[in-house]
Amino acid sequence: MTNQHPARLQDTSGEGLPTLRVAVLGAGTVGTEVLRLITEQGDDLAHRIGGRLEVIGVAVRDLARDRGVHVDPALLTEDASALVRQADLVIELMGGIEPARSLILEAMEHGAAVVTANKALLAQDGATLYEAADRHGVDLSFEAAVAGAIPLVRPVRESLAGDRIDRMMGIVNGTTNYILDAMARTGASFDDALATAQQLGYAEADPTADVEGHDAAAKASILASLAFHSRVRLADVHCEGITSVSDQDIAAAERMGRTIKLLSIVERVPGEGGERISARVYPALIPSTHPLASVSEAFNAVFIEADAAGSLMFYGQGAGGAPTASAVLGDVVTAARQRLRGGVGLRESHYAALELVPLEELRSAFYVSLRVQDRPGVLAEIAGTLSKHGISISTIHQQLLEDDLEPAEGSAAHGAGTGSAHIGITTHRALESAMTAVLDVFSSTSIVLGVDSVLRIEGE
Repeated sequence: MTNQHPARLQDTSGEGLPTLRVAVLGAGTVGTEVLRLITEQGDDLAHRIGGRLEVIGVAVRDLARDRGVHVDPALLTEDASALVRQADLVIELMGGIEPARSLILEAMEHGAAVVTANKALLAQDGATLYEAADRHGVDLSFEAAVAGAIPLVRPVRESLAGDRIDRMMGIVNGTTNYILDAMARTGASFDDALATAQQLGYAEADPTADVEGHDAAAKASILASLAFHSRVRLADVHCEGITSVSDQDIAAAERMGRTIKLLSIVERVPGEGGERISARVYPALIPSTHPLASVSEAFNAVFIEADAAGSLMFYGQGAGGAPTASAVLGDVVTAARQRLRGGVGLRESHYAALELVPLEELRSAFYVSLRVQDRPGVLAEIAGTLSKHGISISTIHQQLLEDDLEPAEGSAAHGAGTGSAHIGITTHRALESAMTAVLDVFSSTSIVLGVDSVLRIEGE
């Protein structure tokens, strides 16, 4: 469909260049940086686009708040609806589901191209936005929604469009990577590492979306949809966070020559009934030699395995005002060029419509940390339970604990009156459902005093 709302083409620059009206929704960390770049690089952007960007308004919730020198107070408005109806291009940086969704749809209805960094909205209801963009013949661009400054969306949609992506595994949340990296480098506890991340501005006052994995899951949803030409919603992504990762897990990883990272994994899963796909987020052990193991502090990286291209890795700043604004402006330049040419860019591709594989049907290698009674026959009983469920042991590490741990009253092991030991087990690949069944057995047997952690092993 051809765009029915052409840009204002009169020359207001004195340089023979047309002008595009830009509305910005949100003037937080990223929005302020976007406005700064548009102002400071206005001449360069005009020549790259073939037209000038004129910011006609900035929608905010609080007009009285000081936005800094890069935001002209005269541009601020609380009437976002009226603003988007006047724009040729809308930059949505307010986040959240509503009113962002309604404003984007209204902007498209009035013919505006939309650039957004709203991963939560795209993951939860991207289909509605894509369909509206098609219906109204406008662009929907979202490079900044996945990995900050790292060019990832465009390479997947364009550079690898002629290839077959088999798997993507990456670190797409800087907050959790900073926390896990600090725990490994400095020996800090989870709580101390989180507090430091908050002091440095890497974590929000309420870090739930990050540490529980929800932010990474939203990005996994977007990546899976793009890579496999199928609609994958946030609800389709299995999600586990890092709040249960302990100092003991970090030490065990180092002992095994591995490190713990919160991974977003999307992949094709072959099967007798045809090919399906998986999208999941969880903390996992990876070899210290894996390219993702060296990704430190708040950086992001995504490792792609493609049929013809082979292995590719994208690395860089995954968050922050200026890095994210860089990705936003890249989309703005592309959308503005398309607008002036009277066409639209890439559309949604969901022709494959591949089915999602339930987690329990996948196969993974595991690391299981147990506290057990220190008496003869314990290892044999644990090994027997694993074997009965089709799980083969790779390695076992045992350590006596100095204090006798008395299980909670009412537990199967209460009153056993025995010493305790720690056992760390790594397994070969096994069904997720089998490991779930084993853990149910461990929770009811008297020899196991507690299951401290269960981590998957990836990258081997």
